[in-house]
Amino acid sequence: MGKERSVLVTGATGQQGGAVARALLARGHRVRAICRRWESDSARRLAAAGVEVVAGDLDDAGSVTQAASGVDTMFLMGNSYEAGTDAETRQGITAANAAKAAGIGHLIYSSVADADRKTGIPHFDSKFLVEQHIAGLGIPYISAPVAFMENTVAPWAIDGLRQGVYAAALPPGRVLQQICLADIGAFVAALTERREQVFGRRFNIAGDELSGEEQAKVLSEVLGRPIGYQELPIAAMRQQSADAALMYEWFDRTGYDADIVSLRRDFPDVGWHRYADWARGFDWSVLDKADG
Repeated sequence: MGKERSVLVTGATGQQGGAVARALLARGHRVRAICRRWESDSARRLAAAGVEVVAGDLDDAGSVTQAASGVDTMFLMGNSYEAGTDAETRQGITAANAAKAAGIGHLIYSSVADADRKTGIPHFDSKFLVEQHIAGLGIPYISAPVAFMENTVAPWAIDGLRQGVYAAALPPGRVLQQICLADIGAFVAALTERREQVFGRRFNIAGDELSGEEQAKVLSEVLGRPIGYQELPIAAMRQQSADAALMYEWFDRTGYDADIVSLRRDFPDVGWHRYADWARGFDWSVLDKADG
């Protein structure tokens, strides 16, 4: 593994930041988490797992600078769905400036794959603005994941699975690159350890690529019952979220282009999951739970 590192993790009470914190702890690193609600149940669970939890807010530069004091590396992420795209950009820039002020030598920012390709998707563009600002600060660098495999069991999808349907706003044969949260965490841990070996590089990361109908086939095999694929009308999605509709139109027109072969070759320690690997390891008892 190499030298033990101390890492400040943002978003640790959520899915992605939580996966990063777990991966770092599993590899023997010291983890500090900055949390707005530092007395919440999720923050208490982090503390019980061995994370040092400190109070802070990404809008409060002073609290971020204080939290970042004395650590080697910072993992920074935003959440446009919760905060909005403008707030995500503002918070990312504020936190990056605070990390610089604290003397952080290694800032890992979780953007989104291909955000640097002028996609016109609002929550891609908001992250790229943060990327550009970080590049100007001279602190390396960017980890950019594709779509999450865990979206299969997101709140908007779980009821369909209970009824035997996997649905998405893409044609049945359209391939989409995906990654599981555990691999994001393991990749961030690998970057934390390699440090100077990977400084100055931007990584689009993915673990697999497959179509919706291929996903439905995997789910059928794993669950032991038929799961059919259903293509959702993009117009219906646009009524719910113009941002999401633009993203799915881009998926259909262009799509992610992470180099999966090179990632597996250069970072074998991540233990990359194929979609079937993730599905076989997931706790599907969630399908037996009633809503609420």
